[in-house]
Amino acid sequence: MKFGAVAVDDCAGGILAHGLRVPGGVFKKGRVLADDDIGALREAGYAQVVVARLEPGDVDEDTAAAALAAALAGDGVGVARAFTGRCNLFAEHDGLLLLDRKGLDAMNGVDEAMTVATLASHARVSARQLLATIKIIPFAVSRDALERARGILGSASAAAVRVAPFRRLDVVLAQTRLPGTRDAVLDKTAKVIGGRLEGLGSRLVREVRCDHSEEALTLALGGLMEDAPQMVLMVGASAIVDRRDVVPAAINRVGGELDHFGMPVDPGNLLLLAHRGETPILGLPGCARSPAYNGFDQVLERLLAGVPVGAADIMTMGVGGLLKETHERAQPRALTEAEDTDHHAPRVAALVLAAGQSRRMGARNKLLEAVDGIPMVIRAVDAAAGGANAGVYVVTGHEHEEVARTLTGRHVRLVHNPRYREGLSTSLAAGLAAIAARGEDVDGVLVCLGDMPRVTRAHIKKLIEAFDPLEGRGICVPLWNGKRGHPVLWARRFFAEMGDVKGDVGARHLLGEYADLVCEIPVDDDGVLLDVDSPAALAALRGGD
Repeated sequence: MKFGAVAVDDCAGGILAHGLRVPGGVFKKGRVLADDDIGALREAGYAQVVVARLEPGDVDEDTAAAALAAALAGDGVGVARAFTGRCNLFAEHDGLLLLDRKGLDAMNGVDEAMTVATLASHARVSARQLLATIKIIPFAVSRDALERARGILGSASAAAVRVAPFRRLDVVLAQTRLPGTRDAVLDKTAKVIGGRLEGLGSRLVREVRCDHSEEALTLALGGLMEDAPQMVLMVGASAIVDRRDVVPAAINRVGGELDHFGMPVDPGNLLLLAHRGETPILGLPGCARSPAYNGFDQVLERLLAGVPVGAADIMTMGVGGLLKETHERAQPRALTEAEDTDHHAPRVAALVLAAGQSRRMGARNKLLEAVDGIPMVIRAVDAAAGGANAGVYVVTGHEHEEVARTLTGRHVRLVHNPRYREGLSTSLAAGLAAIAARGEDVDGVLVCLGDMPRVTRAHIKKLIEAFDPLEGRGICVPLWNGKRGHPVLWARRFFAEMGDVKGDVGARHLLGEYADLVCEIPVDDDGVLLDVDSPAALAALRGGD
């Protein structure tokens, strides 16, 4: 192909390289100039124009793009009409995008004039979705280069771009439970997993629940296998931590074989891949309880598309396995240079709940009672202020003016809850709404109870040091002698659900629903368990001073 500037009088038949403005309009790039165009170019004052001219052995851009597209497209892939050197491939149906990475790289390496760009391999796609675009960079390519590229693509055992349709499978689910496991958690898990399957064209046909023990799960799993399911999913009340744990042990006892445990994908590390005969069995990580995209989705989509998945396949998922952040995963903050001295520490607000009526204390407001000479509400606020770096919010209600007066001189933001008589949940919602109303960039909230005077700055410091939503530590709970206490540090992603709680309860139920994101932090004393809810409890606490 010839390319360069020519006199306007000699440009007829050339392909215009750059758009030009002429009287009455614009001659666009790629226009094949005709004899009639010369006059318009002269009138516009052009003496020369840059054009391309094809030579023998050249293939024009649209023909070349269409030829490459046809060579690339396989099952489930449609080819659009080539235009201005570009030809697009699109999905003819929902499914999983399968690519020949080696063939595509080789084709892109033949000649810089020919390019193909695709979505990521194994991407879930829908009908009519754009899969790849072929672009011829100049106005023509040599026939020799085109034929070499087509030869590479034609020599492969399968087309370089294919879409495998999702199969309709009947899937069963086994869930285990521990003492205290809420049915609502299991109900939500079944609903989320059922929705995942339906979105991929399959269905959850049966669910069973049993105790979290090897014996109980073996019995339940054996019963499920009698129905000859096409896939088995298992969610343990406790995460799988070893090949000899409850879930894998039960799989072995019903004649299953373990293929691989663990995967280099986050979230989703603790996935177990197994099978019995032709039936795949998956032990799911805790993140499968959430609808957010995770490693389980990557394996499930391949299996439902009929793509074999083995240990070697899973271990290649690490590159790109740190899944992009969504609203289900906390976003890292963009710090200013001044904030950078904080070493990218999460911004945590403290929410001190101090609105209760103290009914069991009689006429006394327990929050104003002194411990070690300091009112309990002040002790709670001072402890919170020692760790929170995004402000301390105090929710008041009962005897609002007295509580506010007691806090005079403390750097806090008071939030009055006029609905405090309806229960603790209203104070929690009021506090979260106040934080949101200020529009501050907060990564988490530390929910403190005003009647726990033995909670210290040291306790709070440990919680905040452990808190890291990006690493899966989205809920931090203090632990003393195996018992969980207060305060609890919650990632921003939970604020909406916390605000929807009703009645005289907090958000403790979310600990079970998001067990995989809970991090228990051992502390050095029982202050995280001691609350004052009666005169006797206050007297006992003071007696120990």
